[in-house]
Amino acid sequence: TMKGRSTTLSHISHTSPSTASPSTMRNGRRIKRPLRRPILSSASRNSTALETIFLIGLVIAVFIAFWLYQLVSILVSSSVSGPEPVVSLPGVPSPVGLLQQHQQQQGQVGQSQAVISAGGLRGKVVASSLTGGGFKHYLDIALDLASLEPSEALATMEQNDPFQTNYFDNLLLQKETLLKRTLTIDEIKDIFPCPRLDERITLPDARVEQKAKDFRDGKDGTFLFFQHLRKAGGTNFCSLATKNLPQKAQPHYYCMPDMGWSGNKNAGYLHSWSNEEIITRMAKQGFRIAGNEWENFAVSRHFDLPAVFATSFRKPLDRALSQFRFECIEDRGCQIKDVHKWWDRRMDLWNVYTKTFADPPVGARNQFKGSEHSKQRREMMATAIDTLSKFHIVLSMEWLAYAAPQVKSILGFNDVSALTTRVRPHITQAKRDDGQEHNSLGSASIKKASWDPKEYLDAAQYKKMSEDLALDEILTEVARRMFLERLVCEDLGGGVSI
Repeated sequence: TMKGRSTTLSHISHTSPSTASPSTMRNGRRIKRPLRRPILSSASRNSTALETIFLIGLVIAVFIAFWLYQLVSILVSSSVSGPEPVVSLPGVPSPVGLLQQHQQQQGQVGQSQAVISAGGLRGKVVASSLTGGGFKHYLDIALDLASLEPSEALATMEQNDPFQTNYFDNLLLQKETLLKRTLTIDEIKDIFPCPRLDERITLPDARVEQKAKDFRDGKDGTFLFFQHLRKAGGTNFCSLATKNLPQKAQPHYYCMPDMGWSGNKNAGYLHSWSNEEIITRMAKQGFRIAGNEWENFAVSRHFDLPAVFATSFRKPLDRALSQFRFECIEDRGCQIKDVHKWWDRRMDLWNVYTKTFADPPVGARNQFKGSEHSKQRREMMATAIDTLSKFHIVLSMEWLAYAAPQVKSILGFNDVSALTTRVRPHITQAKRDDGQEHNSLGSASIKKASWDPKEYLDAAQYKKMSEDLALDEILTEVARRMFLERLVCEDLGGGVSI
């Protein structure tokens, strides 16, 4: 027995490691050894590390993807809404948003083009039948602005640009300066494409086309009634008429026939003459243009004249400062050299545009401020805009270089060189050598030739004069949008080469 046991033990002790049990004898006791696989253990540890790294990388990738998605969303949103700030006025479209509508508008115009062509050059009947237009929309915006205190109205317009005219003006100035020339009609439409029918302040069209046609056809007794806003391009317009009308059809003194009617005492006071007197005298002398500069437009009766109506605007504060420079600094009848004293004495110039086209009762300037007069301001603005909408041509002095298509199509004038030639009345009294006799840069030329109110006026005076002209600022933006729509919209006679 001992021998057999010894043999067994000997066999076990010499068993091959490959077949031996993972155990050993120590002090007569069997001790189980752990199974050791170095290669597999290392692989296991590496796999766990890779999984950890993968999970961390996945989390980072998801975070980056989410961040990029948010960034792209913001960029896309910005490209659609443009640089327009937060809008406080209801229903004000984004100026850059007009670009997004361009393709839709092209399709809309294309569908109705055949019908529009049958409605005349300006397609008045067709446009009115297709939509109510945007006149009421923009009228409401203007009235809301007019009801505010002047400082609030100005701040709201600066923040929102509700008529999209300042956005256009800034880009136009940049491009003209960069290109050193005026823009083509296609370049203009890239900045301000024709708006949708229901976003046009010019629709429904309130102009009487027959009167414009009668003037173009040279019908006896018809004439051009020009409401001359002083220092807003009026002399250019008179020069335009001089180049296109026969000599005998032109009044002798700056297109104002009443200089002769009054015995050389007054000129540009057509409000003081009845319609019958104007019609009779114009026909008798064969005059075909009548300028009204120093009195309001008689809204209750002047539209009954056999005339086509035109006017030209300019930025109100620029216009006021230009008049001070022209009359006082350059010694044309004014001896006041201090703009503060001059403005305090010229209260007749406060909101002069609005008074001109609203023709309010005497004392209206007392209602330009104060919440208690907001209703009266709304009424004045409503009348002024309604009057302006009936004018066949509403120009902007800063954009006269782009007015040729409207002048040609509505008035039938062919020589439009006066639109790009600086014409200054009484120039021999104080000749300016500013290199701006010819306007080759459009609005950039006008800006270069004008005094900058922010540079010339101190802050307090700039604020005061701006607030005294707040209603005129509103009306000017209305007028400028009218001009732009008629420039680019084909159914209004626009969209043609400049």
